[in-house]
Amino acid sequence: MTKANFLKNLTAQLTDALPSHVGALKKDFEKNCHAILAKAFAKFDLVTREEFDTQTKVLGRTRKKLEELEEHIKSLETLLKGKHHK
Repeated sequence: MTKANFLKNLTAQLTDALPSHVGALKKDFEKNCHAILAKAFAKFDLVTREEFDTQTKVLGRTRKKLEELEEHIKSLETLLKGKHHK
């Protein structure tokens, strides 16, 4: 769910929670509520679940590549030490 969709859904849920006799105010409330929530959430610097999952996968691949490079460096160091001792 994107940030925009999340805010729209949250705003709609809050608007639907209003009593039915304030129907005329619902549109104004929805508009103002969306603006207030967008501003508040922007301060939190939140990311969507999709963005988080994508970055988690990138981090996992990066960690794996780093481990492979560390092993490669160790094998090269061992090889170099063996050549220096001859």
